[in-house]
Amino acid sequence: MSQDINVLALVKGEERYVFLFDDSSRAATLRVLGRYASNPELSFTWYDAAVLSQKIRQESQQPKPARRFELPLATEGGEHEG
Repeated sequence: MSQDINVLALVKGEERYVFLFDDSSRAATLRVLGRYASNPELSFTWYDAAVLSQKIRQESQQPKPARRFELPLATEGGEHEG
C-alpha cells in the first residue's frame, strides 16, 4: 500500500520553507507552522502560518483524485530478464 505525500512550499527571498506530510501527520504539520511562526530567528510569520494552514485544511477537504496509473511492484530479481 502506498501513501501519498503532500508538498507545501513557501519561498521568502532567499529562504525556502518546504513541508512534506501525509494525511496522518497533517495535525503535526499544523503545529510545526505555529512553532516556526513563534520563532523570532525565522522570517516565517504568523501570516505565513495562517495562509499555509488554510491550504492544508482546504486540501484535506478535497476528494482524492483517482490514480492515473499504478507502478508495478519491484521484484526480488531486479529487472526482468529477456
